[in-house]
Amino acid sequence: MKIIRNPGFLFLFFYLLGFLGDSPVDAAVKKYQFDVQMKNVSRLCNRKPMVTVNGMFPGPTVYAREGDRVIINVTNHVQYNMSIHWHGLKQYRNGWADGPAYITQCPMQTGQSYVYDFNVTGQRGTLWWHAHILWLRATVYGAIVILPQQGNSYPFPQPYQETNIILGEWWNGDVETAVNQANQLGSAPQMSDAHTINGKPGPLFPCSEKHTFVIEVEAGKTYLIRIINAALNDELFFGIAGHNMTVVEIDAVYTKPFTTKAILIGPGQTTNVLVKTDRSPNRYFMAARPFMDAPVPVDNKTVTAILQYKGIPNTVLPTLPNLPLPNDTSFALDYNGKLKSLNTPNFPALVPLKVDRRLFYTIGLGINPCPTCVNGTNLAASINNITFIMPKIALLKAHYFNTPGVFRTDFPDRPPKPFNYTGVPLTANLGTSTGTRLSRVKFNTTIELVLQDTNLLTVESHPFHLHGYNFFVVGTGVGNFDPKKDPAKFNLIDPPERNTIGVPTGGWAAIRFRADNPGVWFMHCHLEVHTMWGLKMAFVVENGKTPELSVLPPPKDYPSC
Repeated sequence: MKIIRNPGFLFLFFYLLGFLGDSPVDAAVKKYQFDVQMKNVSRLCNRKPMVTVNGMFPGPTVYAREGDRVIINVTNHVQYNMSIHWHGLKQYRNGWADGPAYITQCPMQTGQSYVYDFNVTGQRGTLWWHAHILWLRATVYGAIVILPQQGNSYPFPQPYQETNIILGEWWNGDVETAVNQANQLGSAPQMSDAHTINGKPGPLFPCSEKHTFVIEVEAGKTYLIRIINAALNDELFFGIAGHNMTVVEIDAVYTKPFTTKAILIGPGQTTNVLVKTDRSPNRYFMAARPFMDAPVPVDNKTVTAILQYKGIPNTVLPTLPNLPLPNDTSFALDYNGKLKSLNTPNFPALVPLKVDRRLFYTIGLGINPCPTCVNGTNLAASINNITFIMPKIALLKAHYFNTPGVFRTDFPDRPPKPFNYTGVPLTANLGTSTGTRLSRVKFNTTIELVLQDTNLLTVESHPFHLHGYNFFVVGTGVGNFDPKKDPAKFNLIDPPERNTIGVPTGGWAAIRFRADNPGVWFMHCHLEVHTMWGLKMAFVVENGKTPELSVLPPPKDYPSC
């Protein structure tokens, strides 16, 4: 096996020296060109054409510093419509650069370009970017690394080097074809054929010894590993054989450090860990496999990469880490319970203590009639029993220009009728209502939102992502949320702050945020299969009282539908 010396280490080294990007005069502007193009890629003894950015899989890493302006010109050379989301960037007043197709923009059609122009304000850490249309994010994704402002250091020991690990999924066939076939049937698409680490499945898969990501390390050093879950449908456990990891950041927010043998990371989430190379020099597998504690089929195969100490020959067989069992609910709950904001004077946890508006959203699956489907029905998903219908023009544009008839603003604050949400599985009366219904929010409102899983068809863990905001996870629990008893247990001091929260299987999560970013902001399950079925909605946050608290005008090259 050929060692691929990690280019991320070298790349970051030159970046930190200031050799990357523009001249020192305009160093605060980082410019990138993203060409969306087809590329033939071989994995698992299969070769197929697939959509990439700049012919890379995964795509290029976007590097910036806190406070920088980033300008990314995206040109679409493929037959699919395209839009790209900069996952976790708040895009203050600038939803035009957020990226979800038909929510904040019309997609780029073949031959079109669009410039994503945004400021990185008050954020530093690991985020990521991905296609936000169809299932194209299966191959169109990459890391975003936001370094602290010049002169500022990490609130943890300075690592010797750092690298990115992006967890993904691989299908041997064409993903869009599989999705279209599933929609014609009214069922779920086929599962992926493998998971990947930086686009590579590792030597446990056929034809994959050469498709293995290797980090070469020196003994006695501390490394920062930025881990991103870009998988479409799987929460994943990740660990390194023989080595502990110290969690120091989630979703680009510093945490109180804690040490663990494995992490749990949902689709859309990021986790930064410190790893000390203090074991006997050897080759160690880094591995990931799914967590699923509900009766739902998943691609349960293990992806591996290699942590290799310098001087160790490639002939040495690596050892595997002991990852939690695939259905280890107690590990998942315990791990998530350890996540807490750093909450220091430099990095305070500004949890809203007074709540202006309380929302209670149930998450469920359903079955709706489908005369054109082979099955006569199709699977659906809903929030408060509403399956979201995507509009034909961008919601943000319709909001900004007051275009009538595109959406309604009567999304309910609670489900149509209470029931025993997490009791025995409910398999009758599973129809949902449909519509493009949004929730209107006054500027600067403080919101508490309880996301409640339900046993409609089956309970399942749902990673929910809110665009345009971070939020504080003030509480989670198993079973039905109790509005009388559970709030007394909320953590209002140092709760984890993030942009994507895993709602526990058969349980609930309570989040709080201040609606101080005007615009239209998407909220959806980050399991692509559930998003496709309608497990999504959006908030319309009104402008504040001054132009400085209002949505910016759209850019001149804003795409039209």
